[in-house]
Amino acid sequence: MAGFFQIIEFKSSRIKEIQELGRPSQTAGSNQPTFRRIVATADRDHPGTYFTIAEFESFDSAMENSGRPETSEFAAKMAALCDGPVTFHNLDVIWEDTGDGTGTG
Repeated sequence: MAGFFQIIEFKSSRIKEIQELGRPSQTAGSNQPTFRRIVATADRDHPGTYFTIAEFESFDSAMENSGRPETSEFAAKMAALCDGPVTFHNLDVIWEDTGDGTGTG
């Protein structure tokens, strides 16, 4: 079983501007994305706190994505709209339950 998640935690009073930046995968001229999916979330218990959850096939594909110029450009613009530092959590998948009784790991 392979899998890797990156969770990007940040605080911002300018979330609409961050949303307007768009996703790096949709940047004109960008390569095919290496992520499986990206989910943007808002913390119900802590207004102004957000988490972006990116799922990748592997750590290597996440690092390939991070090394792309369009990803770096997006991250710099996003960080400028944040109210403090952005925190990255890098998580290897060690167990998974798909809900059909066939958990792995």
